[in-house]
Amino acid sequence: MSTKLPTIIKPNGSFSSYFTYVNSLPLLGEEQERTLFLDYQEHGDLEAAQQIILSHLRFVAHIARGYKGYGLPIEDLVQEGTVGLMKSVKKFSLSFNVRLSSFAVHYIKAEIQEFIIRNWRLVKSATTKAKRKVFYNLRRLKSNTDWLADKERAEIADQLGVSEDDISDMEAQMYQPDIFIDSSPDNGEEGQSFNVDHLLEDKSESYTTMLAQEDFNNKALSKIRIIVDSLDDRSKDIVLNRWLSTEKKTHQFLSEKYGVSNERIRQIEEKALLKIKQEMQEFGA
Repeated sequence: MSTKLPTIIKPNGSFSSYFTYVNSLPLLGEEQERTLFLDYQEHGDLEAAQQIILSHLRFVAHIARGYKGYGLPIEDLVQEGTVGLMKSVKKFSLSFNVRLSSFAVHYIKAEIQEFIIRNWRLVKSATTKAKRKVFYNLRRLKSNTDWLADKERAEIADQLGVSEDDISDMEAQMYQPDIFIDSSPDNGEEGQSFNVDHLLEDKSESYTTMLAQEDFNNKALSKIRIIVDSLDDRSKDIVLNRWLSTEKKTHQFLSEKYGVSNERIRQIEEKALLKIKQEMQEFGA
């Protein structure tokens, strides 16, 4: 894809103004997103790809903010995340049956993490896949700030699927004494130092999980509507009035409407709900 990278920070601007800008861009509905992908994938419409990318820049910005504790410029993190977004657009397929936001998370984070590893002096040695896994998870898995005991080191190594040597090497790198814990004009170091309280935290996870859950909920709701529409008229009306109406109707109300007993209304309702439940289990809800 030759689509030009969006400018992250305008001259004389700031990240806060950029963040405000990307949050003002309209989000795409599922059908809009699908139509734009068809235009891009089937007709090579780069303007469609550009629209998809622009609508997801807020997503990139939220993820990048989760990595700002590494002491690297936030605009650089966003720029790298945008590269990941563009890669995900190129590799995405409508046959995956998910929204782009769910698919793009891996690519966005991968680019940001690669950038951190290339540029953060603390992890120059994190050159293998195993050490990268340790780097991004060790602080979260440690129970305290003390050096790991043999048993704890073995448990973490087993949990991450790496060797105990990988754990020991990365622990030594992460806790070497030349790290400045707090920014201070007296630390004798140029540039920003690191605040350990925020290192190695990816605060974007709750945001991405929320997007994925929202996407699934929308699909589930659409599936329920399709199932309800497939019911016979009376069953459909009972379910709508009992469960999908702002004013829930009673069995008595419906029994009078259809001239049957309360028990008969309950039976019809129960049968319809069972059908919905069975079909939703096949859907995966």
